[in-house]
Parts: sequence; C-alpha cells; structure tokens
Amino acid sequence: MLMRKVKTIFAGLFAGLLVLSYASTALAGSRIKDIADIEGVRENLLVGYGLVVGLNGTGDSLRNSPFTRQSLVSMLERLGVNTRGATLKTDNVAAVMVTANLPGFATNGSRIDVTVSAMGDADSLQGGLLLVTPLMGADGEVYAVSQGQVAIGGFSAGGEAATITQGVPTSGRISNGGIVEREIEYDLAGKTSLRLSLRNPDLTTARRMAGAINAYAGMTLAHALNPTAVQLTRPPNWDGDMVALLADVEQLRVEPDLPAKVVIDEVSGIIVMGENVRVSTVAIAQGNLTISVEETPQVSQPGAFSKGETTTVPRSSVTVDEEDGTGLIVIRNGVALSDLVEGLNALGLTPRDMIAILQSIKAAGALQAEIEVL
Repeated sequence: MLMRKVKTIFAGLFAGLLVLSYASTALAGSRIKDIADIEGVRENLLVGYGLVVGLNGTGDSLRNSPFTRQSLVSMLERLGVNTRGATLKTDNVAAVMVTANLPGFATNGSRIDVTVSAMGDADSLQGGLLLVTPLMGADGEVYAVSQGQVAIGGFSAGGEAATITQGVPTSGRISNGGIVEREIEYDLAGKTSLRLSLRNPDLTTARRMAGAINAYAGMTLAHALNPTAVQLTRPPNWDGDMVALLADVEQLRVEPDLPAKVVIDEVSGIIVMGENVRVSTVAIAQGNLTISVEETPQVSQPGAFSKGETTTVPRSSVTVDEEDGTGLIVIRNGVALSDLVEGLNALGLTPRDMIAILQSIKAAGALQAEIEVL
C-alpha cells in the first residue's frame, strides 16, 4: 500500500514537471498577435492640403509661394471677402500638407492624430492654427476633417548675424486634431475564412502557427499557404463568430524561426547578426596602414630695407605607420554566434573593420548567412 502511494506521488510529480516544462516552452514564444496581421484589419492613409494661420512673421512669403497666395485668396472669397487684384504682403500664413492614418474600424466622430508639414519657405509653424482641412483617401473620398493648434517639437531663433535651429520647426502634430467623417465597412465577425499574414515571412514559423492553432482547437482550422500567409477557417459548429475565434487565437504563443542573416548599416557602422549565423573554418588576420600628411607652411620675411616680398613657404611632413596586427586567428567550423563574436572581438576591431571582415568572409564562402547592407 505504501509503495503504491509512493508511485502515485512520483507519477504526479513527473506529470507536474512535464506541465511546467511545456508551459515554460510555450511562454518563451511570441503571441500570434505580435507576429502576424489579420487580413482586412489595417490602417488607411489620408492626406489633405490646408493653411496654417497665426504665425508670428514666420510664414510663407507670398511672392515666393504663389500657391499660398492663391489658397489664401480662395479661402477669403469663400468667407465673403474679395481680395482679387489686391496686394497681399502677410507672412503669417503657411501652406501645409496634412497627413493622418485612419485606423481600421474607426467610427464616425472618433478622433485621430494628424501631422502638419510646411510646403513653402516658412521658417516655423510655432503658434500656428490649422484651418479646417478635408483629409482624403486614395480613392479621392473625404474620410476625415482636421483643425486645431499645431504643436512642434523644434524651434528656430536668431538675429542678423547668427541663427540657431533645433529639431524641425516646420513640421508638427495636432493630437486628436482629426474627426472621422466616413467609416470603412468591413464585416469581420461574419467572415468564415481569412488569412493571417506573417510580418516576417518564414515557412517554419507559418507551419508552427498553424500547428498551434490546430492543437488549441482540437481540429484542423488552419494551414500554411506560403511563407507569409496562414489560412484560418471557422467551422460551422464553432461556438462564436470570427471575432471570438480570433480573440482566442491571437493569444496563442509560437516560437518564430529566425533566418541566418547579418544586417550591416555602413553609414552608422551598426552590425546585427541573427542567432543562426554560422561560419565555416576560416583564418583571419587584420592590420592597419596609416599614412599621415601634415602641412606646416612657414612665412619667409625679407630683410629690412630690402626689395624682397613676404612669401609663404610650404612645409610638408609625411609619415607612414603600419601596425603589426594580431596575426592569424582561426574560427572553427560551425561556431555559434557567441563564439563568432568572441573571435572577432579578439582581433580588437572597430565596427567598420568588422564590416569589412564579414564581407570578406562572405566572399570567401565561409559565412553561412545572408548579408543585407542598408
């Protein structure tokens, strides 16, 4: 009897350890909602043209910005003020482009943020007020209207001899400055089938996502169509609509598979390497050759009461400094990312030297990864 109880206790502990191990593995992955987008649930880009008024002499010069003058005259005429033929010299107005993103399922009357950017030669939009501006979609229909005080993140100040500018004073935002006037209809709840689009396309990740969904549902609801899309089908006997199914599916965790890739930004000298980057056996040596040219011109002054002229005599000093380098360092076949980084750091390289070495290793066929240069 005692042995049976002991066996039961050990069996329970073993089952508990298996559950904890599975839970820790599942929690290590990413949620489906963080690695995939839902078909039809997207933002729409809006754009409009308007005027910002109330600028303290930092607006467009009407002589250099004829579109600002024409827009100002047209707006005043709509308000019953006739300025045709008059000479306008105001510099408190600026023509701007207004952009915004219309979220999916945005309803009439909801608010969105808008971005305002100067088009002419305005110096700053600080203190400006955007007048009523219709925002249109790609189909030419008006989906929102914006108006409000422009908040900028920079400033410009100066005098006659010097100026200072910080940030971009000719671009700003209006928080909740747009009002949605037209809804985009999309019946998500009534869908019986749709696709989940991976943000980083990968066949293994798509298959793992489909497998996680099917394991959760206990039936085949999803299958991978290609590296980007996973087809999700709602069965007729499912308790709930597509929104309810997606709310459950998006919380499932999947371990994304990462390709072997090295991303290089040569401008800033940034290198990012993926976990699966591997290197075949290769020997690396690095040394620097530095040539310095220093110019120290001297002034030759003629003697007193002489007829000579003061001239500048060039003086150049050229030095060559060749470092001994670190010799050959061997990186073994199939090393992990940490070993590769440790081997490259042992050479005492700068980021730009490391970029050159990685490209040389790739040219030699020893880098088992894709190099992407930004």
